[in-house]
Amino acid sequence: MSTRGWGDYALLDSGNGRKLERYGPYTVVRPEPQCLWSPRLPVSAWKGADAVFEPSDEDEAGRWRFKGRTKESWPLSWGGVKFHGRFTNFRHLAFFPEQAANWEWLEAQVRAASGRSKAEPPRVLNLFGYTGVASLVMAAAGAAMTHVDASKKAVAWARENAELAGLADKPIRWITEDARKYVQREVRRGSKYDGIILDPPKYGRGPGGEVWRLFEDLPELARLCGELLSENASFLVLNAYAERISGAALSGLLADVLQARAGRIEWGELALVEDAGDRQVGMSFFARWTP
Repeated sequence: MSTRGWGDYALLDSGNGRKLERYGPYTVVRPEPQCLWSPRLPVSAWKGADAVFEPSDEDEAGRWRFKGRTKESWPLSWGGVKFHGRFTNFRHLAFFPEQAANWEWLEAQVRAASGRSKAEPPRVLNLFGYTGVASLVMAAAGAAMTHVDASKKAVAWARENAELAGLADKPIRWITEDARKYVQREVRRGSKYDGIILDPPKYGRGPGGEVWRLFEDLPELARLCGELLSENASFLVLNAYAERISGAALSGLLADVLQARAGRIEWGELALVEDAGDRQVGMSFFARWTP
């Protein structure tokens, strides 16, 4: 899947291990080791960026260097859903623009499910939901959302995004909890969901000190998510950013977890497309099941 720029975002250029992007009024430079090629725009375009992220080590952490005055947060939008952009200490800006291709697909799935069931809105679970843009897109499309993230700050930001988007009155449950513990409890309760998004980090910690390791813990969590799907479920989506993972691996996991269900599994890579041309930067891998 490829994500092209929209009104509030563009991948302007890439190369030499970096990306030059536009987020609303600001242009930013961020590291991207996969950009092995040479930039196309002149050096002046890169030097004129409002903010440059300087990593402190091989991890995601680091600091921003600002050229002029910038706001701590500012409004952005996609498809009519508003949310805040923020300069975080982990090189991203409080959302992942490449996921716009996923948002479009999820929005279509929810609208179709809403059209099939007039009685009640489809119940969708968003695990590792972060600042909630995907949750808000689906809520706006008619889903009853359950948004789960282990970070209290991330959930607070998600609530602020809901207020900005005018969606605070939508049926969204905001839950700060370890995703694995939440899903285990939901399975014991016999809860069911019509759609599930599973977008875990390669490593993380829950609010109670729980440790998450992608390769060790994803198979069990995916299996439990399979148990949570309702009889008439519309989708189960896996997304991962780890370098050692692949779309084929995620597809194989879904096939194993959902072997008792008929359906189709699509898999591949999620990429950003440069504004001027068709050069793409691969960002993550995905697999998704539909009945």
